[in-house]
Amino acid sequence: MRLLLKGNPHSQNISSKLTYDTIEHVRYRILQHFHTTSEDYTVIFTSGCTAALKLVAEVFPWVPEGTEQLSSRFCYLTDSHTSVVGMRGITASMNVLSVPVKPKDKLLLEKDWLPDEEQNCTTPHLFSYPAQSNFSGTKYPLSWIQDIKSGKLCPVKIPGKWFVLLDAASYVSSSPLDLGVHQADFIPISFYKIFGFPTGLGALLVNNRIAPLLRKTYFGGGTAAAYLAGEDFYFPKKSIAERFEDGTVSFLDIIALKHGFDILEKLTGGMEKIKQHTFALAHYTYTVLSTLKYANGAPVVRLYNDTDFSNPDVQGPIINFNVLDESGEVIGFSQVEKMASLYNIHVRTGCFCNTGACQMYLGISDEDIQKNLQAGHVCGDDIDLIDGRPTGSVRISFGYMSSFEDAQTFLKFIIATRFSKSDTGIPFQSSATQLTTEPAPDDHSYFNSTDKLSPRTHITDRKHRNNPSETERTVGWQTLESESESIRAALSEVAVPKIKRGGKPITVTNIYLYPIKSCSAFEVTEWPVGNRGLLYDRNWMVVNQNGVCITQKQEPKLCLINPSIDLKQKIMVIQAEGMDPISVSLEENIGKEAVIFESKVCSHRVKTYDCGERTAGWFSTFLGRPCRLIRQSPDRKNDTQHKNTKGLTCATSISLSLVNEAQYLLINAASILQLKEHVSPRLKEPLEIEELIRRFRANIVISAPESFEEEEWAEISIGSLQFQVVGPCTRCQVICIDQQSGERNKEFLQSLSAARGKKTNFGIYLMNQPLCSSFPDILSVGSEVLPMLKENTEIQHPTFNEEKCSG
Repeated sequence: MRLLLKGNPHSQNISSKLTYDTIEHVRYRILQHFHTTSEDYTVIFTSGCTAALKLVAEVFPWVPEGTEQLSSRFCYLTDSHTSVVGMRGITASMNVLSVPVKPKDKLLLEKDWLPDEEQNCTTPHLFSYPAQSNFSGTKYPLSWIQDIKSGKLCPVKIPGKWFVLLDAASYVSSSPLDLGVHQADFIPISFYKIFGFPTGLGALLVNNRIAPLLRKTYFGGGTAAAYLAGEDFYFPKKSIAERFEDGTVSFLDIIALKHGFDILEKLTGGMEKIKQHTFALAHYTYTVLSTLKYANGAPVVRLYNDTDFSNPDVQGPIINFNVLDESGEVIGFSQVEKMASLYNIHVRTGCFCNTGACQMYLGISDEDIQKNLQAGHVCGDDIDLIDGRPTGSVRISFGYMSSFEDAQTFLKFIIATRFSKSDTGIPFQSSATQLTTEPAPDDHSYFNSTDKLSPRTHITDRKHRNNPSETERTVGWQTLESESESIRAALSEVAVPKIKRGGKPITVTNIYLYPIKSCSAFEVTEWPVGNRGLLYDRNWMVVNQNGVCITQKQEPKLCLINPSIDLKQKIMVIQAEGMDPISVSLEENIGKEAVIFESKVCSHRVKTYDCGERTAGWFSTFLGRPCRLIRQSPDRKNDTQHKNTKGLTCATSISLSLVNEAQYLLINAASILQLKEHVSPRLKEPLEIEELIRRFRANIVISAPESFEEEEWAEISIGSLQFQVVGPCTRCQVICIDQQSGERNKEFLQSLSAARGKKTNFGIYLMNQPLCSSFPDILSVGSEVLPMLKENTEIQHPTFNEEKCSG
């Protein structure tokens, strides 16, 4: 088979001409997909949908304020993607007003207000709205396009000529768009939302009627018919596409699009069948979710939607929701996301780059957004609740590759994490109550007919088929209620702390360090303290072939690797079952030949260097995947630092090793004991104290008289060492991994959340302040711990729900 060489299309050689012709053919194929031709539309390739929107804002023929002519308006639906709203930044720089329009606002009828003398005004205005909300899946009327362009509807009271930008990125991933009927002026699309590939390629479809009006200032390679370098002379190419595609387009990715469209058609039979298939899955999932109830009748989820999922013409295959507890309180989306990952389900959470819809559905005011920002919440983080109110939600969407089994897997996850296993009425597990489909689904049944939705779904209950009201899920989940909310896990602002006196002494019982990040613990009775924490703690980490850190979340077998430090011989010995031990020098003389790399741990940048081929081979063999061992660079100038760390009063910056959050993690054995009492009944096999301690991967274990009293501390002294409490440790999926076997236990994170009243906090982070005091550099088991309380704090013992839970 001979491979045809592809070349830069801005040339006339054979390979370049072949590439140019292929790109033009792909443009025609895209237009064919949207039921139009090159006579009406031009395809302009961009780096994505966002770049297409930015291009429209830059080239639209705006009339600014302050001229003799009536000025332009940019109007947009508030239920729009950030990239649409962001266009107002460009229009503002051009002195053009932007006007947000809420979905519930009625578009004005022009005939009701426009005087006859103003009906001939030609000032161009632009209205943008999504064909489908990326937040809720609501489909907005495509009829708006013609109604607005003809003047039948008008977003704001102002004369002029309206043009329409239809944001179709979400819509065209699962629905057909006929541009022969719905002739919007601008249609930005994203190809990866249709195929999943390529991710860096989008397009702007431009109606040829408006193309001559567009204004372009910058010109890049391939856009000029002629220009002078020494004088202000430039003449653009005649082709609309070539005029607006600055530089060399991503021609290899563009060529791949033809195969994407062809395969899509071959596998599914077309977009109409994809629309029916994906909606059937969404309808089924929505129906089940909306019927799930706790024993007290409270709903399991709060759904954010405008429709009842009965018509695919007004609702897309997107379901947006928050999970609730029995009392109706929202369980944070971050917690749901962590639990979902244990079931190999990857959900999207947050506000989905659509703040307007998020505010509308969740009832978040403009003031709330600003207060949340002041509280530290930014778009894309995991702060899911502030003052008990959600900052975002959970979204699931279905595509042409989604199956009925995928929908059931998701529903099983919701049921497994919200209901007691002892209940015999759980769907999928009981012979009495089950979810069924008619007809029985197979891999191709969804695409066999467009006359009806397939599969149709309902809930059957052989015991209660004569009483429909009893078919709703009313099983009881034995959750721990709001009594445990008294456990204040998050730090408040620290003022002047007071020393906790009296009672039994608090001592250090265990000290652990983790020389290699995410590998097994190395237990010691005393250990030197360095400027980054315990000496050699998390100085090394394992990375994949792309240099990205591997943790137990991706590779649980890391916990089976046992590193130990020999201070006398100055080596680290690494052992694992079935492998010969290997040693790595502790000396930090990396040599001139070593290459320093910049790596990332969470949000922290760190300087690292490679530990060589021998160790890389050892880790690759044991883990069964290409990987390498790297070490944090000894260059003190490049120490990772936390600046202005909350609660630190003496140091302006703190050095960190390859840790996620802080230098030390402390847990309390009394807290472990009380937690064990309440999680053991939820687990198939109760865990021993030692196993629980290892799962929480702490550096310092103490024995305090009261459980969870550590959460009320502001500072602690251990011997002569001084530490400040930075905050609580929010636990992730790693605690579900048995540190002795590497096996996962999905129920453990859920049990911790239930026992702690929807929280997954356990343990506290500490920072050492070596600049503030003089002290020995040794931490020892048996040392006394002296805590200092937060101001006006009394120890409040957590009250757990005493209601027993089987399973």
